[in-house]
Amino acid sequence: MGQAIIDLQHLAKKFGDETVLKDINLTVNKGEIVGLIGPSGAGKSTVIKVTLGMEVASGGSAKVFDTTMPNRQLLGRIGYMAQTDALYDALTGKENLVFYGQMKGIKKDQMVAEVEHAAKVVDLTKDLNKRVSGYSGGMMRRLSLAIALLGSPELLVLDEPTVGIDPALRRQIWAELDRIKSEGRSILITTHVMDESELTDRVALLLDGKVMAFDEPGVLKKQYDVPTIEDVFLKAEGVE
Repeated sequence: MGQAIIDLQHLAKKFGDETVLKDINLTVNKGEIVGLIGPSGAGKSTVIKVTLGMEVASGGSAKVFDTTMPNRQLLGRIGYMAQTDALYDALTGKENLVFYGQMKGIKKDQMVAEVEHAAKVVDLTKDLNKRVSGYSGGMMRRLSLAIALLGSPELLVLDEPTVGIDPALRRQIWAELDRIKSEGRSILITTHVMDESELTDRVALLLDGKVMAFDEPGVLKKQYDVPTIEDVFLKAEGVE
């Protein structure tokens, strides 16, 4: 068994009569950023929810750290950012970070440094003492990402983390993701920003409930004989 931190084999998921995921094969190795791209409604969030054990697979297997999820013990090793922000409106940004930090078991003497670092990465330092009820949508996304980064998780699972985030900050966030990767930690990220998928080590194209292609961005561009991942995507979709 290699270093697969996430290992999805022939994963399928039905909701009633609707088959959302047909046959998903996907791995994320140690120290690797894997991107999952696909049109809205392709099932990217469902892949993540089944991976983390929030939804039960209808077929196939999903393992994280070589263990079938859900597993409470493993959740402490995973930083997860959902598509919808689970924040406490009445609390400040800082209070939200401290609350989630405590849930993750961050020690008191490390909390200040952890909160400061996470806030800096997402450019929220000056807004930490504001109530979240006064935050814009983009600020809430950034706070959710900061929460996922807390405690140096071995695995980050980020669902559309850069929606509504300006390009300069996006670049800063990707620099942090690269730093995390260089520490041997792993990242699974969904995005619909096609140029972001060029920044991953491997990218998976999700179409019609299947992973249509999964390889290094450069390899996929060669294989499909196109200059960008966006073109790979359009070609895979059959849009000329």
